[in-house]
Amino acid sequence: MSYFKDRLGIIGGGVMAEAILSRLISQKFCVPEQIQVSDIASDRLHDLADKYQVQVSTDNLAVASSSQVLLLAVKPQAFQSVALQLQAAIPPGCLVLSILAGIPLATLESAFKGCPVVRVMPNTPATVGAGMAALAAGCQANATHLALARQLFSAVGKVVTVPETLMDAVTGLSGSGPAFVALVLEALTDGGVSVGLPRSIAAQLALQTLLGTATLVQETGLHPAQLKDQVTSPGGTTIAGVAALEQAGLRSALIGAVQAAYQRSQELGQD
Repeated sequence: MSYFKDRLGIIGGGVMAEAILSRLISQKFCVPEQIQVSDIASDRLHDLADKYQVQVSTDNLAVASSSQVLLLAVKPQAFQSVALQLQAAIPPGCLVLSILAGIPLATLESAFKGCPVVRVMPNTPATVGAGMAALAAGCQANATHLALARQLFSAVGKVVTVPETLMDAVTGLSGSGPAFVALVLEALTDGGVSVGLPRSIAAQLALQTLLGTATLVQETGLHPAQLKDQVTSPGGTTIAGVAALEQAGLRSALIGAVQAAYQRSQELGQD
């Protein structure tokens, strides 16, 4: 039995849309019959239908017109054309959830007049229920709408509510962050291979080290600097490695990556 009683329409059937719908179904927040997905790629729709038994269509209008909650999951660059298409089809009062990077609430509310809008920035670990999503509510979204959005995205991970002014920053950190962490994981694995470890062993060691460290920080509340200090004994191996990272500018590189992603998110909202 599902907790969600409405029909959920998803415009766009990409990776993030699949991550969200898969968890909603596996967590029994929705049943497949409540979800309908539209996309321009019929092959992709057939895959989603076969895998999750959801309803699919290449007709955005058909999906939007029969939904009480509509999730926009297209590429930000496609927003204008999709919004023009949907304006006449969305039922009055339909809750619009947008995961489009860089598209501000003002633009969304202008496109979907009379509809409550919540802007959401999730990330790809949602696929395994370990996602991070930030919500920002529009002017017409009340506490009930925001609570529904929180419930929906809680099925795929953690949820925070932020002012919209911080959404581009969220995009730069947690939205783009999984790619940055994946690069670190790959680099650690390559480092292990460079000092003689078989790649399969190096990959296992690197992955568990990242996972274990994150879990340790989460469960103990330790500041990362405290954890680093606990591991770096005087004249030891770890401080030698930390010094090499500092010399290479690891911190500056990661800070710069977040800033670059933040700036690109701002640009997407202005295109």
